[in-house]
Amino acid sequence: MKHKEILVFGATGQIGRNLIRKLTENNYKIIAVTRNIHRKGYILKTQANPGYLELVEVKNFEEKKLQDLFERCSICINLIGILFEKKKDQFDTIHHLLPQMLSKLAHKNKIEKFIHFSALNVENINDSDYATSKSNGEKKVLENFSNSTIIKPSLVYSIDDNFTTTFMSLLSKLPIMPLYYNGKTRFQPIHVSDLVNIIIELLKQKKNIKFIECLGPDKLTFKEILLLLLKAIDKKRLLIPIPLRIAKISAKFLQLFPTPLLTEDQLKLLKYDNIQTGKHMTNYDLGIKANKKFENVIFEYSYNWMNGGKYNKINKQIL
Repeated sequence: MKHKEILVFGATGQIGRNLIRKLTENNYKIIAVTRNIHRKGYILKTQANPGYLELVEVKNFEEKKLQDLFERCSICINLIGILFEKKKDQFDTIHHLLPQMLSKLAHKNKIEKFIHFSALNVENINDSDYATSKSNGEKKVLENFSNSTIIKPSLVYSIDDNFTTTFMSLLSKLPIMPLYYNGKTRFQPIHVSDLVNIIIELLKQKKNIKFIECLGPDKLTFKEILLLLLKAIDKKRLLIPIPLRIAKISAKFLQLFPTPLLTEDQLKLLKYDNIQTGKHMTNYDLGIKANKKFENVIFEYSYNWMNGGKYNKINKQIL
């Protein structure tokens, strides 16, 4: 009989760190896989009590080493994903081929459940390499292992994210912020703690759910998000729509940075709304609400980008 351990890939990211903390609080034992235990493993060691978390280093995801790990687990959660490619075909490797291998191992070892993180609406986008790789990964996971659940979140945010924190940094420094597609793209941002609660509830479900869209309580346009971020950091900036031709030129330049602010592929994604599609169940259909409102939560950590820092925030609360 298998040990009731949960095997987690992508454990050092924003979602992974929060998920491991919540899982261990609920007495789950975790095997967390990382490619560099010395560079990233120390982060995870602070997320769990001794005895509940085992760190395993796997370089290049060797199938034999992964087989040994699957033999020990009853549930596997794959959180691995990237937002931009550092080399050609990296999207396909990470979002398609890796989930294909992991789901085959899940089937081979007859584990109870395989939870795979994808992204909202990717099945409806055909001009983005990111979306295509995510969609192909979803298909392979379900083909290989029937007892799989595909998690499809909208924008996930927290103090540890790469979205709100990046834009608050930019808005605090730049006098002008460009609006792509007039800032009309819609999102239903979900806080990482609400997303983690959804996963915990899914682990308790006996019925297998193929897809679940994870959505926050707010439906906001990109422009509305920027305005809320500006309000939170107490700044006023010009938000200016820019023609698509100029946006494409800027993306070509910005994607040259080691951590790109915008890539050509991300610009294509911004054409499409990131809200409930109506094709799949949502967390609300399962009776799992996401309670944290975007405006309230970002205010809690926005002082990092305010003049005067936390002192300024305290004064505003008093006044």
